[in-house]
Amino acid sequence: MSFSNLTRRGVIKTGAVAGAGLALPTYLSAAAHTGFTNAPTGDTVTLGFNVPQSGPYADEGADELRAFELAVEHLNGMGDGGMLNTFSSKELKGDGIMGKKVQFVTGDTQTKSDAARASAQSMIQKDGAIMISGGSSSGVAVAVQDLCQSAGVVFMAGLTHSNDTTGKDKKANGFRHFFNAYMSAAALAPVLKELYGEDRAAYHLTADYTWGWTQQESIQASTEALGWSTVNNVLTPLAATDFSSYIAPVLNSGADVLILNHYGGNMVNSLTNAVQFGLRDKQINGKNFEIVVPLYSELMAQGAGKNIAGIVGSQNWDWKLENEKGDRYKGTNAFVQSFGEKYGFPPSQAAQTCYAQTLLYADAVARAGSFNPCAVGEALADFEFDGLGNGPTLYRAGDHQCFKDVVVVRGKENPENEFDLVEIVEVTPTEQVSYDVDHPMFAGGDLGECNPGA
Repeated sequence: MSFSNLTRRGVIKTGAVAGAGLALPTYLSAAAHTGFTNAPTGDTVTLGFNVPQSGPYADEGADELRAFELAVEHLNGMGDGGMLNTFSSKELKGDGIMGKKVQFVTGDTQTKSDAARASAQSMIQKDGAIMISGGSSSGVAVAVQDLCQSAGVVFMAGLTHSNDTTGKDKKANGFRHFFNAYMSAAALAPVLKELYGEDRAAYHLTADYTWGWTQQESIQASTEALGWSTVNNVLTPLAATDFSSYIAPVLNSGADVLILNHYGGNMVNSLTNAVQFGLRDKQINGKNFEIVVPLYSELMAQGAGKNIAGIVGSQNWDWKLENEKGDRYKGTNAFVQSFGEKYGFPPSQAAQTCYAQTLLYADAVARAGSFNPCAVGEALADFEFDGLGNGPTLYRAGDHQCFKDVVVVRGKENPENEFDLVEIVEVTPTEQVSYDVDHPMFAGGDLGECNPGA
């Protein structure tokens, strides 16, 4: 599909996201059901989509809502079916979930844990949501996952990259399709070695919450294993918009690489400030100064504009995977086609993740023959599947983490259009980014027992 003649502004006006929250909710209390929380008794089932509609990750949240709406359409038999046609499991028939029409309610996490918990709780208690998904912050994911565990509903995490989500904070009712900080570092290290060598001095700016901490820990461990040294690690508040005061000290630190452990609007602003300070034009220690962003997306690349050129990072998925390795990434083309026809531009990694999570939940219900969260959990545990765009994938029982290929990307020097700002440098195979359940970076947590709730 070509997106060269489309403008983002034009299609947002005609997209259906503005009406995503208009699906009629059901007002069901847990007390009205027996067996498990919000067991559907009528001819519909309600899902809750909790995304950042405001705050630094709002762009990601908007794309997540688009994907959720598309997934519901496909589950209900509308549209072209998207990745239902390529998914290796054939349980979903386009008749809803177990014959019940899917409807949904939405909430705004505001990229704040307290706000995210409150909106998720409202969707569960007021709207009868039986599954919660979404989010673009690991702090939010950890908080909402804990709430869902207590409430007795399934949490299908959206964009959450902290090791802790399926590490020390993992829960039996929670499942993550998105990759994590350890995987990013494992995929990036060989590429950084090839591009920049083994003798480098890195300065880290790190978002001060669970994702930033584990991202920095992971990339530091991987780069130091290459022979790099770590000059400093400075924590920055999530609410920051101007990073000039954090960039200035880098100039006299002796570092020749700046690693921005930032995401969303934070990354756009910190990278912009770094370029404004002239870091990319400097030579330090006889080497060209480099900037690395371990995790970023096409949406962030659009925000960063020309500043993203040459910047190396990782992604959970990229819409250009449809051009890689024959049919290994089958499903990508089907999803890009459906999403592009509906909204006029290609989907982000956040969109693909949330779409896949919705299908995976629905499929698990169908295979289990029950909406009971414990039955759903059993169906997802050690589930191996293909056709959702990432190649062969495993949902590991031990921690509810998905294992699949990781995409290493770099900002294009001469992009052809506003939707093609990132090029795929390498697709790192699953075995290179896998780890044991008891790996030290993931230690301390207990998956516990599934909670069916009421």
